[in-house]
Amino acid sequence: MCRYYYKPLFFRKTIAWLNIFLLSFSFISINGNEIGNSVGIVVLDAGHGGEDPGALGKISKEKDITLAITLKLGKCIEENFPGVKVIYTRKTDVFIPLHERAEIANKNHADLFISIHANATKNTDVFGMETYAMGLHTNEKNLEVAKKENAAIIFEKDYSLHYEGYDPNSPESFIIFSLMQNTFLAQSLDFAGHVQNRAREIASRNDRGVKQAGFLVLWKTTMPSVLIEVGYITNPQEEKYLASDEGQMQIAESICKAFGEYKRKIETNSAIAISTSNNNDSNSKIQPTLPKNEEDSVVFKVQVFSLPKRLPSNAEQIKKCKKLLRTSKIDEIYFNNYYKYTVGETTDYSEIQKLVKEVKKHYPEAFIIALKGDSIVPLSSVLKK
Repeated sequence: MCRYYYKPLFFRKTIAWLNIFLLSFSFISINGNEIGNSVGIVVLDAGHGGEDPGALGKISKEKDITLAITLKLGKCIEENFPGVKVIYTRKTDVFIPLHERAEIANKNHADLFISIHANATKNTDVFGMETYAMGLHTNEKNLEVAKKENAAIIFEKDYSLHYEGYDPNSPESFIIFSLMQNTFLAQSLDFAGHVQNRAREIASRNDRGVKQAGFLVLWKTTMPSVLIEVGYITNPQEEKYLASDEGQMQIAESICKAFGEYKRKIETNSAIAISTSNNNDSNSKIQPTLPKNEEDSVVFKVQVFSLPKRLPSNAEQIKKCKKLLRTSKIDEIYFNNYYKYTVGETTDYSEIQKLVKEVKKHYPEAFIIALKGDSIVPLSSVLKK
């Protein structure tokens, strides 16, 4: 009799999970939701909710803190990035299954998924903020954090049907689950780094670093995704900060700032094409082209905002932009199904610096882009010369 019929149950289950893991990559490819070069849709996920309170402090519950910060973060993004669509997995105190949170992001073709949580530990002296990407459990502490957050599935009916047999009480599940690497790991870690840097500088948070662990809420997302542990609810002093309006606002602003940096980095390193927004036929299919510059010539422009849909030339947003910036010309930049709107055009970097300062008075997240030939080049490579 073939010896392989006697494989241990654990090994057979491992093979089954790996098959599911490979199928998940196929789903990403079939769905066509590859890594994009624009950040126009972000899904914000407030951890826990409803009958699932999350971690409990002396004066607060994790579900309330995460919702408050998430709503403040969403408002900050909407106000500072008018071209970005913000979608929430929940805006009230309701329970949303973990797999549905990922589905919300996937169905809306999100470019970034941010899940907000608060941490807890028996050691009440521990404090600080840390950001996780989906990946390997590099140590026992990361594993324990993942176990705590994944335990939310016990509030779901028939959770075993949605997570391919994952059992939050089974060590075997965590061993297998740790093999799963996020397709978008590099982008997720990059954004996580921005979050930690800004949290340290703006919110004066103790930086506990960027980490990896197997979070179910990140598992099936088909875009860069992070889970942010904004602080320890079990530390009395930090809990007061997390429960305060001032603390929540500082954390939201730091993540919002990180979002802007990540968005700018993604979009300024993309090869793009340009056309003007003065085309009167707003329904026509455009074939944008770049200005024909000399081979070594670099043109600087200021990107004001971007949108997933093209604006007609008489759109209120275009009119408002022209009025605020006192210009009759707004250029339209098109790439990967996103439309980005810019002002100015010069080969003099000192001139574009003056312009971006003026634009930022009305559009704080405006930034300089450099065009060389038919592509965008990093400013750092241009300014070194």
